[in-house]
Amino acid sequence: MFAAFNFQQMISAFIVLFAVIDIIGAIPIILDLKEKGKSVNALKATLISFVLLVGFFYAGDWMLQLFHVDIESFAIAGAMVIFLLALEMLLDIEIFKNQGPIKEATLVPLVFPLLAGAGSFTTLLTLRAEYASVNIIIALVLNMLWVYFVVRMTGRVERFLGKGGIYIIRKFFGIILLAISVRLFTVNITSLIETLHQ
Repeated sequence: MFAAFNFQQMISAFIVLFAVIDIIGAIPIILDLKEKGKSVNALKATLISFVLLVGFFYAGDWMLQLFHVDIESFAIAGAMVIFLLALEMLLDIEIFKNQGPIKEATLVPLVFPLLAGAGSFTTLLTLRAEYASVNIIIALVLNMLWVYFVVRMTGRVERFLGKGGIYIIRKFFGIILLAISVRLFTVNITSLIETLHQ
């Protein structure tokens, strides 16, 4: 397995995943969830995200085929969820209401769709076509360590930036998330239409 290790491939995969997972961009969302009284478990979020991403990396195509869902449709669904999250941040409204017995936000929306979402899944499947699996898995492990560190440190970030700083960052990343969701939607809807016309 390690015979296929390539440092350059690993670094390239790391940078791509780092940009797509974008845990720094998720800081305002995590802080907002905590402010609403919803607990976020850093270790649980990291481990579940890692298991989901690795699982999808090896069985993603098969899982989607099992449910007769193509990757484009999956990405469009994820884009819609990210779009709603962005609206929450920009308009100061609450769309994701946790009315269940568990007042925790680790799974939704932190693990899915922020960490292990359509963007991460589609990226992993794309990388698999270009790089050796071992390089992508190592890059993913390094990204997950970074995710754990950032989620654990959100409290210190909050104290450093203050309420005003967080509010501004929240609005800024709301626009970024909105742009990501629109791009994810348009790219995949175009691919889906092209596939249907073939």
